[in-house]
Amino acid sequence: MERTKTIAASLVAAAVMTVAACGTSQPTSTQSATATTGTEPAYAATLEPLIDRLMKDNAIPGAVVLITSPDQGDWSATFGTTTIDENKPMSMDDHFRIGSNTKTMTSTVILQLVQEGRLSLDDPVSKYRPGVPNGDKITIAQLSDMHSGLYSYTFDLQFNATLDRDPDKVWTPDELLAIAFSHPVNFPPGEKFDYSNTNIILLGVIIEQLTGRSAAEAFAQRIFEPLGLEHTSLPAPADSSIPEPHPQGYSFGTNVSTIDTYALPADEQAAAVAGTLKPNNETNANPSWAWTAGGAISTVADMATYVKALVGGGLLDEQTQKIRLDSIQPTDPANPTAAGYGLGIARFGPLIGHDGQIPGFMTFMGVDPNTDLRIVIGTNLATVPSGEGSALTLLKGILPVFYGAGSVPAGNPAAVPGATGGASPTTTPVGGATATTGTGG
Repeated sequence: MERTKTIAASLVAAAVMTVAACGTSQPTSTQSATATTGTEPAYAATLEPLIDRLMKDNAIPGAVVLITSPDQGDWSATFGTTTIDENKPMSMDDHFRIGSNTKTMTSTVILQLVQEGRLSLDDPVSKYRPGVPNGDKITIAQLSDMHSGLYSYTFDLQFNATLDRDPDKVWTPDELLAIAFSHPVNFPPGEKFDYSNTNIILLGVIIEQLTGRSAAEAFAQRIFEPLGLEHTSLPAPADSSIPEPHPQGYSFGTNVSTIDTYALPADEQAAAVAGTLKPNNETNANPSWAWTAGGAISTVADMATYVKALVGGGLLDEQTQKIRLDSIQPTDPANPTAAGYGLGIARFGPLIGHDGQIPGFMTFMGVDPNTDLRIVIGTNLATVPSGEGSALTLLKGILPVFYGAGSVPAGNPAAVPGATGGASPTTTPVGGATATTGTGG
């Protein structure tokens, strides 16, 4: 695959590793919920020191973890600090930029419009947007399941240089698409899986065209309000704020330096883990460049509610929901056990959901459709020094506690080449969009 920087980046790729608390003292957990029986689930005693160690070994400043299990009990905990070099504990109420988890919302609205007869998954994109390379051959479905072959604007050098130079810039969808369409297509539509943020920006444009509403209004009316997600939003393009409470968000490197890989040079990795190399504070960088591909904000509690409806039903009718789940296919056809991707939804081992990486933050949400086990993770570091998404680093440590050795699949649908544990397809595997350190998703 071509480079696949994504906006949220990562769930499937990367090895279980993690970094130190970026110069802070070793993270300590703060339990904030217990099992429904009133006692702490047995697995908590294993997870607490494990997560502490992974954070220390991978320079993750802070994390919030929420797990619900009908048979083993519910548990949630906060770890580390909201602010590097300060003792400010994370909160279960913290808001995170959720990066490419936003893609699931965009594709959900598209599928709702399919139900309503407003469009078809087989429609060519040229029916709704002129000027798209191969637009008469690329279908709506191929945009959603990442088989369009369109170049992702997040790999453009000048785009990334602008993000570094002017992090407050407000981007329009037309600007982003113009950048993408200035490059040749990567391959003919349908040929293979290739994670591209361009696909989801196009879907956002189509949503606004068909509904007569902004994408933010469509998300609110069709997803957030019906599910009672009071702490979830797609901000206006000019709004770079995050609702309180929220941690500071950090990333290593620059957008330009991370176009090809999020991994730091070996000497810098060691310095980052030791705390002598600090990440950049990306908290207030404007995320309009990510828009419907990665611009949403949420909390772990809202994400837990949302992913249950995303996978278990509640947002689509039974027939459309089946089409969506059946669309998930291995991102590597030669490896049936590899992470999978479908119509704005991903599979990572036993879990279905998505992940999201964007400068400053990384989140993961997933549910096991067989047991209803849900795991939701939010961190305030985009990628760890080795290049893996921080939330995925924690997830890969957590999964074997519930499913045993061998439960972590190979490959990450949204990984950038060079990231530990995953080469291209992308960084979303359950996940997100890749992008530069500045353009995650």
